Amino acid sequence: EFLMLLKGVIDCPDLPLNVSRSALQNDGFVKKISEYISKKVADKLSGMCKTDRESYEKYWDDISPFIKFGFIRDQKFADKIKDYILFKNMEHKYVTLSDLVPAPANDDDVTTLYYITDEVQQSQYINMFKEQDMDAVILNHNIDSAFITQIEQQNQHIKFKRIDADVEDALKEDVDEKELDEIKTSLTDLFRKTLNKENLEVHVEKLKDAKISSIITLSEESRRMQDMMKMYAMNGMGGMDPNMFAADQTLTLNANNELVKYIFEHKDSEHVPMFCEQLYDLAMLSNQPLSVDAMAKFVQRSNQIMMLLAK
Repeated sequence: EFLMLLKGVIDCPDLPLNVSRSALQNDGFVKKISEYISKKVADKLSGMCKTDRESYEKYWDDISPFIKFGFIRDQKFADKIKDYILFKNMEHKYVTLSDLVPAPANDDDVTTLYYITDEVQQSQYINMFKEQDMDAVILNHNIDSAFITQIEQQNQHIKFKRIDADVEDALKEDVDEKELDEIKTSLTDLFRKTLNKENLEVHVEKLKDAKISSIITLSEESRRMQDMMKMYAMNGMGGMDPNMFAADQTLTLNANNELVKYIFEHKDSEHVPMFCEQLYDLAMLSNQPLSVDAMAKFVQRSNQIMMLLAK
């Protein structure tokens, strides 16, 4: 079924003609033909990747969902094709898994591969990665969540994490945590009260990019569960509310940013609550689209802030 994009005719004198579809599906010859087709396709693709990489890359975006589906469903096909599955990096260059993952020195070594699902939505995180010479691969198809889960299950030394799943150490300055404790305590109380979110997780870090004021992160485990629930809902299967994982979101404020510094130093200012709401919505916009009501408030608030600057 994962090769549904192929069309053709196979002549097999050993198959009976006057039988039902169900009989054919359980026929031993049909199973052998199925395995043979999968093997020939895998051999053809691997051969093309080796000898005509340019053509292979040209076709890859169109055929990749089918190949990934086959990787998930057919272990023999997966074993043959695993080294010829391509990933597109941030520079839109194609690389293989072996290009991305060094050979583990021991069984405990784990390589984290970062990925992007929306280049526009996650542009802030992409820019942070580029400034630190970090890379990520683009995985924007519906099948990719199941695909990377399958890779992780087959390779214990590989872990995928979306680019906005956490604030990596490479993006932060090395500071004594005690240095930020007062700021974190103060801003946590302020943002929870202003946003009316008692359980909001707030972190304060000194990010190397001072232009960034705030970002939202969601753990990889929660994100995948959320995506799975959305898929169930789309298929009419009901299930849990995807929004239940919103509690796992973390708001990270950049102590190097001038606006965050202003909020901390002028906590009692009449305009600070409005700035807090704006920073939170800006962080959310880099993570996911705002709801209709939230977007309307964001636009109205943006106009208010511009009016303050115009006075």
